[in-house]
Amino acid sequence: MIVNLDVTLRDGGYRNNFDFPLDYALHHARESVAAGMEWVEIGYRNGSFKPQPGIGRTGVGADDYIRAVAEVVSPDRLCMILHPKNITSEDLPLMYEAGIRLVRFCLPSGAPEPGLALLAQAADLGFTTTVNITRVSQLDRRRLVDLAALSGDAGADVVYLADSNGSMLPREVSQLVTLVRSVTDAAIGLHAHNNLGLALANAIAAVDAGATWIDSSVLGMGKGPGNLVTEQWLAYLGRHSRPADGGYDLGRILNLAHRMESEIAEATPSLPLPDLVLGHFDLSVEERAKLPVDRIGDAFSAARELTAAGAR
Repeated sequence: MIVNLDVTLRDGGYRNNFDFPLDYALHHARESVAAGMEWVEIGYRNGSFKPQPGIGRTGVGADDYIRAVAEVVSPDRLCMILHPKNITSEDLPLMYEAGIRLVRFCLPSGAPEPGLALLAQAADLGFTTTVNITRVSQLDRRRLVDLAALSGDAGADVVYLADSNGSMLPREVSQLVTLVRSVTDAAIGLHAHNNLGLALANAIAAVDAGATWIDSSVLGMGKGPGNLVTEQWLAYLGRHSRPADGGYDLGRILNLAHRMESEIAEATPSLPLPDLVLGHFDLSVEERAKLPVDRIGDAFSAARELTAAGAR
């Protein structure tokens, strides 16, 4: 059975500085769950990887915000993601008390031990837990195997492969899912970005290879050109007609997408040309600042030079 997780309120926050109005955030969470999404990720805890001035409520993830969502959505559907460097062991029990039941750890590949210790604490508190291994396209496969095995040993229920740069091809996704399945009993998930327009194809490839957890966002709203589009993914699942995939109300999700498009200006789908360049060269969104984005030909050349310099 596929477990679908809506990341709109968190990953979509990169487009509007996480400044979703509270009434919209509550509506979004309620409608997403009512449409059948198993989990809705309502934000970061204590910020994203880099500090952002004036960050909004879905980037802070305060206890009062969690409680407000938990009043309209069962805690058994509420999820939050975090970077281990941004929290202490005191955050986890507070999050659980406020209403979060799934916590996701962005695991740094260089020094995973603090994050794994917090993950073990979260498992002991009763959370469902995932480890999100970011930028897997740039990660040495031996290191990926080590991180996946360590995550499973620490109690992770799910190991997510995050195509953070949106650069992977379906065959590569299939290979990595198969590889990680061989070293852990944890379920495997995919967090796809859409720089090359392949998020849907990559999600299909991941599931065909044995992944059972899939992230998506309404209208694809997310960092850069965005994520796997929830409404496209649910339409595919409906056409694919696999009873084990569960029943989803595509019409309800489409109504939610229409409201979001009407009320959240930054939600409008787009694939900016510089982000396509980043995906082509497997460069992170942070490298965008190094490109002359107003001159796309020069940006392409600059990205090629960055890639060549990194290979040396």
